[in-house]
Amino acid sequence: MSERLPKGPEWGTFFLILACYGGWFAAMSLLPEVNLLLAIAATAILVAFHSSLTHEALHGHPFRIKALNEILMAPQLNMMIPYYRFRDTHLAHHRDEKLTDPYDDPESNFLDPVVWQQKSIWQRRIYRANNTLLGRMLLGPIIGQICFLASDARAALQGDRSVIWAWVVFVPGLAVVLWLVSLTPMPLWAYCIAAYLGLGLVKIRTFLEHRAHEQTHARTVIVESRGPLAFLFLNNNFHVVHHLHPGVPWYALPRLYRDRREEFLSANDNYTYSCYGQVFRRYFLRSKDPVPHPLWQPGE
Repeated sequence: MSERLPKGPEWGTFFLILACYGGWFAAMSLLPEVNLLLAIAATAILVAFHSSLTHEALHGHPFRIKALNEILMAPQLNMMIPYYRFRDTHLAHHRDEKLTDPYDDPESNFLDPVVWQQKSIWQRRIYRANNTLLGRMLLGPIIGQICFLASDARAALQGDRSVIWAWVVFVPGLAVVLWLVSLTPMPLWAYCIAAYLGLGLVKIRTFLEHRAHEQTHARTVIVESRGPLAFLFLNNNFHVVHHLHPGVPWYALPRLYRDRREEFLSANDNYTYSCYGQVFRRYFLRSKDPVPHPLWQPGE
């Protein structure tokens, strides 16, 4: 099996993207008149699925022409994260030697212990709640968005053109999403709830993707399930496989893991779960990690 990008277009992934957009619009058009709560739930699932497809696009799928992937995913259904910012921060996250670094890993949930000591009591309580799975699903999207916007605002004020441009080109896609929502019976307030819940669903995947560990590859998890959540996340639950072979498309990850299972489990020091049910049972109301990075050393 190739461990690089396939040579030609991945038509299955392309049609999956079209199906996601079609299902999203159909859910907003047909389901509110049946049951608004059902419409919100279905739309949230499709927003989360679109996030998984966006992740595929920034890694070079389904087309080898980057601009085509960017055009396909420009209408970000979550309405919060510009495609170019997701791309840039996520690719920076793929510097595996920096994984979980409070400063150099844009997707780290750990804080510098010095920063943690400076937090107020109520801030610490919120961060601790955010380190449970339930908290991450409910609080994670707003906490992440506040930190993300603050960081981008600082960068923009300092003249970072890439950040400014990412937000400029985000606006037309956002306008398209809002226009399409306006054509359906779904109220905008209900769509905003669905978009937030969609981001909350994504937090199930990211909750334990990385841990603090001295060994680089041992920081990245494997969840062996092939169930509905694995499909929702496009097999990104085989996360150490993805980090070691980021060019491999979503549909090839399970077979690559199956063929080389012992090698991957050795690489990540058996950081593995059998399924997401196990994750829910262990961490729904309990923290998995401390908020301050347990291995952080100043100057790293």
